[in-house]
Amino acid sequence: VKIVATHSGISVGEDGTSHHAIEDLALYCSLPGFTVVVPADAIETAEAVKVAAATYGPFYIRLNRPKTPLVYPEGYHFTLGKAVTMRQGEDATVIAMGIMVARALEASDILARQGIDCRVINMPTLKPLDEEVIVRAASETGAIVVAEEHLAQGGLGSRVAQVVAREKPILMEFVNLKDSYALSGKADELLQRYGLTAKDIEVAVKSAVKRK
Repeated sequence: VKIVATHSGISVGEDGTSHHAIEDLALYCSLPGFTVVVPADAIETAEAVKVAAATYGPFYIRLNRPKTPLVYPEGYHFTLGKAVTMRQGEDATVIAMGIMVARALEASDILARQGIDCRVINMPTLKPLDEEVIVRAASETGAIVVAEEHLAQGGLGSRVAQVVAREKPILMEFVNLKDSYALSGKADELLQRYGLTAKDIEVAVKSAVKRK
């Protein structure tokens, strides 16, 4: 079974709360045997679908409705279970997935102009998780911010925190939907209202660096 689900998160337009898939990752990660993938752009999506079709077992691939900026060039090769370091940095690490990857890169640019060297990691495979890259980032930067368009419980933040707590306890900050459903509204308006912008990632990184 290969499930490719679109209109995830809150960035689906004015359809309202009943159409917001914000707990889906927690649900699918809890199912034994499922592989869970959240591509960052159209190029990674195409590659992930090819890999899913060629790989035995059930898959859940999470897509968004709105146009997403390209973060990869043509020719990018998706490797199942492996994260991608999009930008190197030593002061803090942002781990993101899906539409939040482009926002993390934007935040990294803003932080660089302020003298903060921020690593950005795209985690397209949520299950199985690339634990090695998480432990390395924790060891080398000492602070991790996780950005996701999902509830606080059961998604990327929860899974990264489990690895950090077990292997390399450090300071963490989380940019997510916390514990609430969203109102109806345009995608960009909702992302801003619920704290899922580059600015919110910038603030979280500054907080993490300050607390180190």
